[in-house]
Amino acid sequence: MLGFYPRNIQLYQEALLHKSLLVKSEKGRPVNNERLEFLGDAVLDAVVAEILYKKFEGKREGFLTNTRSKIVQRETLNRLATEIGLDKLIKYTARQSSHNSYMCGNAFEALIGAIYLDRGYEACKYFMEHRIIGPFIDLEKISKKEVNFKSKLIEWSQKNRIEVAFQLVTQSHDQASPTFESEVLIEGIASGRGTGYSKKESQQHAAEQAMGRIKKEKGFLEQILQAKEARENPPVVEETSEPAPAVVLADVREEVGHADAQEQERIIREAEEAAFQD
Repeated sequence: MLGFYPRNIQLYQEALLHKSLLVKSEKGRPVNNERLEFLGDAVLDAVVAEILYKKFEGKREGFLTNTRSKIVQRETLNRLATEIGLDKLIKYTARQSSHNSYMCGNAFEALIGAIYLDRGYEACKYFMEHRIIGPFIDLEKISKKEVNFKSKLIEWSQKNRIEVAFQLVTQSHDQASPTFESEVLIEGIASGRGTGYSKKESQQHAAEQAMGRIKKEKGFLEQILQAKEARENPPVVEETSEPAPAVVLADVREEVGHADAQEQERIIREAEEAAFQD
């Protein structure tokens, strides 16, 4: 699978250990693949960026960024993990597998993190170039695949009754090569910014950034759900002769409460599926 012999096998065992098993070290620290996943995510971005930079000489930054996002997106990583047999090695509870559609992709990133700590950056690059991209990814084909992030974000928001709006932030006055910067607001929260050589392109990049945050930042999704709940159920202030007390945001949050964890996972999963399905 790797193309080389591991030096520290414990790193690879940890990369395949899902948090649902609730394993702890002798010191009581949770042992799972989340930290390796975090590291692998960053390393994978750098490795794929270098490969694309050398493959597509002369291409603009926007093209390279879009192509990289198609390779490191969860749908692609899930497929790659399955094709190399990684899905059969992950340790998890049976209950967790029923509602976690991105567990394999997370394990793939954790594997990259383990390779980096065990053998370094060059080993990660070798693994991606010779064991992954060569056999399983056609760079020319994937670079031409269109992903309409704005459309997918709107579809996801409508399904979950969440308000989304795009606004133009800045526009250059260079007539020869004008640039645009757009921002997307989700429930009034600034969620992503993007630039491009047209308003449409800048909105696509803003939507892509927002979808990435929804997928990776659970605290961000919770903030969106709280804003939605506050919009749909505004606090009722009764009319009295006495001055009405100020409504404190903390009280509203306490009244609204946090969204159920499984509901958050469902919304993240739907956002991811909406963003990356053809």
